Amino acid sequence: MRIFVTGGTGFVGTMLTRKLVAQGHEVTVLTRSIKNKDHILPKNASYLEGDPARAGSWQKSVAGHEAIINLAGHSIFKRWNSRTKKAIRDSRVLTTQNLVNALSSRIGKETVLLSTSAVGYYGFCGDEDLDEGSPGGNDFLSSVTREWEAAALEAEKHGIRVILCRFGTVLGSSGGALNQLVPLFKKGLGSPLGGGKQWLSWIHEQDLVNVYLFLLEQKNISGPINCTAPEPVRNREFTEALGKAIGMPTFMPAVPGFLIRLTMGEFGSVILNGQKVLPKRLIDLGFVFRFSNIKEALEDLL
Repeated sequence: MRIFVTGGTGFVGTMLTRKLVAQGHEVTVLTRSIKNKDHILPKNASYLEGDPARAGSWQKSVAGHEAIINLAGHSIFKRWNSRTKKAIRDSRVLTTQNLVNALSSRIGKETVLLSTSAVGYYGFCGDEDLDEGSPGGNDFLSSVTREWEAAALEAEKHGIRVILCRFGTVLGSSGGALNQLVPLFKKGLGSPLGGGKQWLSWIHEQDLVNVYLFLLEQKNISGPINCTAPEPVRNREFTEALGKAIGMPTFMPAVPGFLIRLTMGEFGSVILNGQKVLPKRLIDLGFVFRFSNIKEALEDLL
């Protein structure tokens, strides 16, 4: 299969591209700069230079692919201000709109768009179990995610099958949330955040890659898919499991919620609330998670 990937040089994209190439797929990775990329991806992956958030000549190449995987997006893990929020929104929505416009010439050809989304879609719902049928929230991330997904679903007008991959927190050995947390925990600074009761919907990097491989094999699947492990955990439980995985006690008092909000601004609310999201559709489809338990996942990664 010929596969076009945005965000293919990022944390998730690099892993996924390597796996796709290893399975014999022809992969084209869109990147803002081709320079110094040889050490990141396999030599038999093709590079195409271009900014996915801007219309350009790169769009002409999109229609030559049977599958499009959209992973591009500005990181949300920083203090938000008006400029940061605009970058978060534009990097997702504009990129998706440009991809969809580029797919207009695929009418009549079997094509699938796997567009990244996020569990932030659901907003903050306390202890409520959330699956793909649950309604969206009304905070900033929820509104961005709704707009992001709506942009992807426009591809259906061209006859494109659209799958919305709603990511939870991705745990990886060389990137993602653990990259920021492990150095603190190794210094003995690991502690719960706020009340520690907020839910963390997470997924091991290998399971996420396998979800994509699984979905590429399905011929009749469309709509939202929660890309989360079947056993979400509370922040306090995650903190304890991470401390044990690296052999460091987590005896520090919880970080007060007001301090997190003071430091991280509006993003602090995301850290202090979270969602309890379940991968109902993946389970119903028969997908088998390799890592369902947070303890086993962290021991494998660390």
